Amino acid sequence: MNPKTFKIKSFGCQMNVYDGERMAELLGAHGLSPAAETDDADLVVLNTCHIREKAAEKAYSDVGRLRREDGSKPLIALAGCVAQAEGAEAKRRSPLIDIVVGPQAYHRLPEMVAQVSRGVRPVDTDMPAISKFDALPARRRANPSAYLTIQEGCDKFCTYCVVPYTRGAEISRPCDDIVAEAQALVDGGAREIVLLGQNVNAWTDGSQGFAGLIRALARIEGIERIRYTTSHPADMTEELIAAHAEVDKLMPYLHLPVQSGSNRVLKAMNRSHTVETYLATLAKMRAARPDIALSGDFIVGFPGETEKDFEATLQIVDAARYASAYSFKYSPRPGTPAAIMEDQIPRDIMDDRLQRLQAKIIESQLTFNRSKIGFETDVLIERKGRHGRQMIGKSPWLQSVHVETDARPGDIIGVTLVSAGPNSMAGTERQRAAA
Repeated sequence: MNPKTFKIKSFGCQMNVYDGERMAELLGAHGLSPAAETDDADLVVLNTCHIREKAAEKAYSDVGRLRREDGSKPLIALAGCVAQAEGAEAKRRSPLIDIVVGPQAYHRLPEMVAQVSRGVRPVDTDMPAISKFDALPARRRANPSAYLTIQEGCDKFCTYCVVPYTRGAEISRPCDDIVAEAQALVDGGAREIVLLGQNVNAWTDGSQGFAGLIRALARIEGIERIRYTTSHPADMTEELIAAHAEVDKLMPYLHLPVQSGSNRVLKAMNRSHTVETYLATLAKMRAARPDIALSGDFIVGFPGETEKDFEATLQIVDAARYASAYSFKYSPRPGTPAAIMEDQIPRDIMDDRLQRLQAKIIESQLTFNRSKIGFETDVLIERKGRHGRQMIGKSPWLQSVHVETDARPGDIIGVTLVSAGPNSMAGTERQRAAA
């Protein structure tokens, strides 16, 4: 089979979104055209995430749904972290899968598609150095806010996390390559660059650290905004904190996962920070950039978590005054130390704790958003809204802002923020100066 059309379905994190975009560009460079719907595609790539429980089962369920009513099916490639974790076992579990390709090997996807036409069902889960970026085509088109992966893998080995096993060790891309891709994204229409990595602030190139990279990118004409995710508290250097104070293009937003408000649980998770050092880092960030919007990640129901431990997590939400935060029930990942720990928490207790934590987070988000009512700020327009002239964009603090305007995606407009909910704000466009 020589496919002419493709559809890529990406699940999970922003890095998977980036990988999906790059696979689409790669297949397009080899003459394939994107299909509007899965049913219209000759090749379907399921770009999977393995961070949550039952991720593999969901992936195989998605594979099964690709069989058509007449018994035919597209060429199916299982990609991403489930592919990395399952390897050749994936094809044994589902005969419908033709290709298994891990996140460090997807630059070989066109070659693997060609192998299928020769009767081979290839598997590639090698984890080479980041050679895949050299094999990918040049960036041509970009959204107003564009992702750019600068670092992959993790050396932290948190006891609950599968990333070191599916993405490999921490590896950083060279600075010159990142700057070149950023320039290509700007040439393709990007106004904002979002730097991605499993531990993005661990990026380094020789003697240059992450703060130096941000300063280099800020010198590119056409880049109006710079963001990054996801950070690790251990890599929040003084230089990076200073960059938040000194680089105007670096947005006043920081996503810094803490995971728990209990030092006892943090130690069991193999997190290198304590509650005290984490809050001290946040205090330094606020001193450097007083209007910073802070975001975090939380896991509830980690093995051995007591009610007292959980109450400490509620307390850190109050102490941090988050503008946003993400919370999840603990999910055992096969092969991780936490999966075999004693004192696994019953599901009903996790459910209750998650609801209580999310209520606290929503309260914190609403408080932050309401504090911005009346502010005049710039909004980067990203897409159309649901009604008439309504457009949706992002404030510097990463709030979604709804505004009536004739501006188009990619425009940056002045807006007065007039109302707030927990997840978004409304604004009115300020009158633009005459041309």
